[in-house]
Amino acid sequence: MARRVSPQQARELIEGEGYVHVDVRSVPEFQAGHPEGAYNVPLMDMGPGGMSPNPDFLAVMQQAFPKDTRLVVGCKAGGRSARAAAMLEAAGFTNVVDQRAGFEGAHDPASGRIEPGWRPAGLPVSQQAAPGHDYHALKARGR
Repeated sequence: MARRVSPQQARELIEGEGYVHVDVRSVPEFQAGHPEGAYNVPLMDMGPGGMSPNPDFLAVMQQAFPKDTRLVVGCKAGGRSARAAAMLEAAGFTNVVDQRAGFEGAHDPASGRIEPGWRPAGLPVSQQAAPGHDYHALKARGR
């Protein structure tokens, strides 16, 4: 099971240990704001009937990143990233870290506490993807 870290710990891994942030939220969510420098590979797609699994998630990840890439996986609140991290580990990725609380923050129903996500924690945010970091560019790499 992937190690889970706070948004601050995720940033430290990215800046200090060469980890890459992969945001697994949908394309529209990513475009509205994401951790600075993040890549976007959606686990779920936004469709007319709501969210549905992205059938290309694993294939795009395998084309874009060697299996020993140091990955921090994040989403909106921590649910999708936990699923994505488990899928990546099952597919043979060896350095996967799941960022708790996602981009917006997570609510713990048991304690009632909220852990701030990346944005509320005041970490660097961008609305512009770095060149080659958006989903369409990553997906096109494999063609």
